[in-house]
Amino acid sequence: MNNIYRALAFTVALGSILGLSSWETSAGKSRTAGEDHRVVRAYYTDRQLVDDLAAWLEPWEVHHDEGYLVVGVTQAEYDLMLEAGFRLETDERRTSELNRPAELLPGQTSGIPGYPCYRTVEETFSTAAALAAAHPELATWLDVGDSWEKSTAGGKDGYDMMVLRLTHSAVTGPKPKLFIMTAVHAREYATAELGTRFAEYLVESYGTDPDVTWLLDHQEIHLLLQANPDGRKHAEGGAYWRKNTNESYCSPSSDMRGADLNRNFEFLWNCCGGSSGNPCYETYRGPSAASEPETEAIQGYLRSQFPDQREDSLSAAAPVTTTGVFIDIHSYGELVLWPWGSTSEAAPNGIALQTLGRKFAFHNSYEPEQAYGLYPTDGTTDGFAYGELGLSAYTFELGTRFFQDCTAFENTILPDNLAALLYAAKASRAPYQMPAGPDVLEVTVASVGVVAGGIVGLTAIVDDTRYSNQNGTEPTQAIAAAEFYIDVPPWITTTTPISTSMTATDGAFDEPVEEVDGAIDTNGLSMGRHVIFARGQDAAGSWGPYSAAFLQILDPAISPRVEGYVRDADTGVALDATVTAGAFQVATDPATGYYSMTVVSGTYEITAMAEGYAGVPVTGIE
Repeated sequence: MNNIYRALAFTVALGSILGLSSWETSAGKSRTAGEDHRVVRAYYTDRQLVDDLAAWLEPWEVHHDEGYLVVGVTQAEYDLMLEAGFRLETDERRTSELNRPAELLPGQTSGIPGYPCYRTVEETFSTAAALAAAHPELATWLDVGDSWEKSTAGGKDGYDMMVLRLTHSAVTGPKPKLFIMTAVHAREYATAELGTRFAEYLVESYGTDPDVTWLLDHQEIHLLLQANPDGRKHAEGGAYWRKNTNESYCSPSSDMRGADLNRNFEFLWNCCGGSSGNPCYETYRGPSAASEPETEAIQGYLRSQFPDQREDSLSAAAPVTTTGVFIDIHSYGELVLWPWGSTSEAAPNGIALQTLGRKFAFHNSYEPEQAYGLYPTDGTTDGFAYGELGLSAYTFELGTRFFQDCTAFENTILPDNLAALLYAAKASRAPYQMPAGPDVLEVTVASVGVVAGGIVGLTAIVDDTRYSNQNGTEPTQAIAAAEFYIDVPPWITTTTPISTSMTATDGAFDEPVEEVDGAIDTNGLSMGRHVIFARGQDAAGSWGPYSAAFLQILDPAISPRVEGYVRDADTGVALDATVTAGAFQVATDPATGYYSMTVVSGTYEITAMAEGYAGVPVTGIE
């Protein structure tokens, strides 16, 4: 704590030298509705200029290596930045985008005007409610509080603060949790849509994707899709709205009214020069910690779901056995950030936070760094989640715009970040341990469906190198071991888990990436689907997260069989071929071309492939 307070004193003193403290206390400088803004590129030679600026106006981009930042400003803010010592250049293209009116595209009937890929607040809520109604065993739509407008008398409509909880309710037992919140800053369009698409993907993939299936069986995912619904509704009209809409701050008619919810959280609120006390500024922290109903709702829900796993001292680390991951998704900047944001000192779990951060950044190709590397912040969501509860906590900054175009969202932001969020769900069981271990990829059972009583081959790739090398490198080691479990992973205590070792395909574990083989003994396995859990260990002793595959045990007495011959169409010569029916696959007898496979009841496209021949599909086989 002493180091943080020393930093605070330094910031305030320098702010006074630059004249920023007088701006902080000045009156009548708020933005008014409809006032034009401009986007500037601000050059600096002293990082302290950035730190002081961020206390009242958050930069959109910061490039310390190139000595400039990007930010939207009013004329008064432009003048103040000149006075403080920045060299400013107006970005005409961004300025035009900033002041462009929100208009529906030709034929657009849903979504935010001009951005059909992003659902409105109402559409987001409708989607989540529909998922819960259609899949009550997997999804629950929970009211956890009220927005400012909902909680205020006087005819305001407002919104409920809603969380979508995803887990298979029929599977009991302690379940680690991933909590994701989006759109706490209203103008950041892509964030809520990413969370909503993630929810849809999980529910729609349950039962067909083995990783999604075991994650929803054994873990929980909580999604606060609209963390600032009042503000987001204003932003949907094209306003670059950031805060909530509390009319007690600034003035009821100002488009700078409200509190910055990401500076209003209790932990280290107003500690370190990372927020503003001026109600008309973007980073206004509110009159007191957790003064806003949205903040109160979020904090209350987090405390109800996660135990306090870290002692109060700032130097106390959360235990390495801590469970749970927290992610607050923002835009923009293509960054993965972790605590602390209030001081340059590393958090007590800093090394482990960095490791998981670099793992996320591998998937989305963003730059991983401690949050303070940009500028000081205090009273933030991730600071609260880590500092108050010990959670492994992160901020993602998506993309390159607040109002990100739909092409970039669909083609890049969505697929890359879905992969990162899936990894977060896997790691939430042991986020301070698992990310240091290798990933298991391409877990493949030689035959998805078999009759019990034989041995089935299992293959996978174990990889200890999947970390971002931006902003530093993560140590990697040779693979030391791999193993799999059938149905009962190690965290199950009601039944004894049984581990089966896998071996390196090339005969030795001596590289950071290894192909591995295993043998599944199907004797004694019941009819139906089984889940194969695989994991790997590196030479440092770290076990990575699990990946899974399905294995179907079939009853030959009742299961349908597909059989036939694969021959040359012209000569009738038998072919050595592979025949595939959905997830099922079998090789022909090369002497006769005959194949036979037992499958699950259904309709299939049967495909035969042989070397030197074009594949031949036959559809509609029941």
